[in-house]
Amino acid sequence: MCSLRLRHWLCLLLSSTLLLGTAHAATPPPPAAQAMIDALTRATTSVVGVKVTATEGARSAETLGLRRAGSGVLISQDGLILTIGYLMLEAEQIEVVTQDNKTLPARAVAYDLATGFGLVRPLLPLRGVAVASLGSSRDLQPGEPLMAVTGPQADDDGDVSMTRLVSRRAFSGSWEYHIESALFTSPPVMASGGNHSGAPLFNQRGELMGIGSLFVSDATGENRRLPGNMFVPVDLLRPILAELQRAGYSAKSRRPWLGITSNDQGGRIQILRVSKESPADLAGLEAGDVVLAVDDAKVATLEAFYKKLWDHAAPDAEIRLTVLQGAEIKTIVLRGQDRMLTLKKPPGI
Repeated sequence: MCSLRLRHWLCLLLSSTLLLGTAHAATPPPPAAQAMIDALTRATTSVVGVKVTATEGARSAETLGLRRAGSGVLISQDGLILTIGYLMLEAEQIEVVTQDNKTLPARAVAYDLATGFGLVRPLLPLRGVAVASLGSSRDLQPGEPLMAVTGPQADDDGDVSMTRLVSRRAFSGSWEYHIESALFTSPPVMASGGNHSGAPLFNQRGELMGIGSLFVSDATGENRRLPGNMFVPVDLLRPILAELQRAGYSAKSRRPWLGITSNDQGGRIQILRVSKESPADLAGLEAGDVVLAVDDAKVATLEAFYKKLWDHAAPDAEIRLTVLQGAEIKTIVLRGQDRMLTLKKPPGI
């Protein structure tokens, strides 16, 4: 890890972090300053690189590629590593890269569709990697300085970025994903190649606040350009951690999936992409279609759309969509699918 960059970051934070928009940042007394340095230094040593090769024929390769790289953070003494789940979708091979440039084979422990978290565990013991302290993002305030860390890769030692909390709000992803409280930060994480996937976010006490998911162009959510990142708060992990280790997913991940990518600009839910052989594809939905209602209930936002879909208890429930196709309004009846059952597994599993 780039210790010189970390020290530079700490100097800025501890003196007067005008770069973060803090007008009157007071320098902590020496004992507090040293405690912060120690906590943040330890936090960086809990971060690893994660490399994934997807299995041949994986549908997720269309959008994520066959080879993926990101970060993870050690959260327990037995080697459990938390990362962002899309990195490990349909993984054939998973490797963990430590800060002393050792590469260890790893296996998938869990992928949670509902939160977006992923868990992996190396097949060999981790040496020299600290266990991160799980915190809570509930008390974070807008403008609060935070530290994002990216893990090492074959040609990259990883990096430390200073950022700040810009907003905390619900987030709906175009890929049938919604969480009630996401963390948005700026400036964005600027790792090699712009890689922010799975980067852990720490507060000034070195406690884990969230896991990096997306680069966003509007971190404020107020329709003005402010580049940043969206982090999935670690608060979502606590209630389901035992379940993830036991079952490999949470119960909320078993819900209807249609296989569409959409947006909701201007109060219209427009389909941008339809996954091959998905329920939406088989029912005749196409890119450009506009979803007007689910089971006769009008929907104007992705959040409302998803929540109506997920009102159905069974993943394969029958769903009635009212759709505008061209100039014609149609009613399309289809059955959802359990997304977890569509994911391709390596041979022998």
